[in-house]
Amino acid sequence: MILLDSRAQGKSIDTNDSLSFEMMADDEAAFLTALHIDSAYVLGFSDGGINSLCLAMRHPSKVIKIASTGANLWPDSTAINPSSWKSDQKRILTTDVKSFKTTEDKNRWKLFLLDWFQPNITLESLHTIKCPSLIIGGDNDLINVQHTVLIFQHIPQAYLWILPNSGHATLREYSSLFNKQVDDFFSTPFRGE
Repeated sequence: MILLDSRAQGKSIDTNDSLSFEMMADDEAAFLTALHIDSAYVLGFSDGGINSLCLAMRHPSKVIKIASTGANLWPDSTAINPSSWKSDQKRILTTDVKSFKTTEDKNRWKLFLLDWFQPNITLESLHTIKCPSLIIGGDNDLINVQHTVLIFQHIPQAYLWILPNSGHATLREYSSLFNKQVDDFFSTPFRGE
């Protein structure tokens, strides 16, 4: 198992002005190539869930299967819980970026803006994902359940799993069950295979 910190997250440094999910997906493909890994099973949570979708679209030969939890396709109140969206909108309007003194503050703001302006994935582009996919969400996720269902409906070989009484962090809130289900999905042929 390889745990990867995406660009500008965790211990990965990003000094560029711009940031996109496409850049991070390209980083992941380059990372696999550098490790001489032809293809991998990919699990992504939140931004990582978006990255897994982008990786499967941009570098399909690098992905065997994906499990994506807490992903959204576009940044608005049809995808994200409206109260969370309004809270983020208030933050955009009231934050004084001149007050950021540290690199960490600037980096956190860049990540916040990433989620405010991105991703911008169309439903049609999801049809290009050819690998089996497990699309996961919580019934109390900040990503609207209907949005998660849309993702599932537009990937040709997909399963949907909505966890009851779960927020955004499905993999933490149901850790044992989550790990078992994802492991079973990765190790079992997709129906019809």
